[in-house]
Amino acid sequence: MHKAGPVVLLPNVWDAASASIVEEVGYPALATTSAGVAFAQGFPDGEKIPVERMIAVIAFITAAVKVPVTADVEAGYGQKPEEAARTARLVIEAGGVGMNFEDATGKADHPLTDLPLQLERIQAIREVAQKAGIKFVLNARTDVYLLQVGEPAKRYDQALGRLQGFRDAGADCLFVPGLTDNETIRHMVADLKCPVNILAGAGSLSVQQLAELGVRRISLGSGPMRATLGLLRQLARELQSKGTYSLLNGAPPHAEINKLMTAAAKNRELRNEN
Repeated sequence: MHKAGPVVLLPNVWDAASASIVEEVGYPALATTSAGVAFAQGFPDGEKIPVERMIAVIAFITAAVKVPVTADVEAGYGQKPEEAARTARLVIEAGGVGMNFEDATGKADHPLTDLPLQLERIQAIREVAQKAGIKFVLNARTDVYLLQVGEPAKRYDQALGRLQGFRDAGADCLFVPGLTDNETIRHMVADLKCPVNILAGAGSLSVQQLAELGVRRISLGSGPMRATLGLLRQLARELQSKGTYSLLNGAPPHAEINKLMTAAAKNRELRNEN
């Protein structure tokens, strides 16, 4: 899907219900959002959720749907290559066919993992996937633009160098959140000669525009989950201030969601039998 055909579109999901809804709309593949999963479980973003809990949610999502699922597992829950490898192994055991892997450290004074170490971690993930014998899509992400690391004039070369290293170490797709300028995106795609993932949101270039620039994968990150929370906030405020319920008009019927969850439960049963 990353190499040919329509652009891979991923309105990221965070639980079985959101995954079932997106699958029902007709998406041929799904992706989780690490922030969305963490928020739904009561944790802040940034590897604050225990890895076992994150993996448990991923496993529940993959078992609820029939389409392939790629998992966002932040920076791998540990800086050592063997820790990244363990996380990749857990994703595969949970039914994931790919993973999103960041280079952010969460430290203000040292925001990005040193490149040699990050390459070792990517290579360790690739080795796990090869041993598992599956076509595992590794989406390697740099946060140079998202975290605004270094001087603006040097960010392109810094991001490009890191992403080229990720590609050569075994990444299948390269993710550059925070990159929004159309000409910069065009140049990045041309220079990388590899599928590129862009994070989209309100005000971003359209799918058609990004496709024309050569982008192969477009994801929405935690945007859908936060939008859902925004709707709930509006609904709660309307109920409190006006005593009305107009925002419930867009809710799918109870029977429809019940049917989706019944199908999800059957999928889990089949997964367990196999």
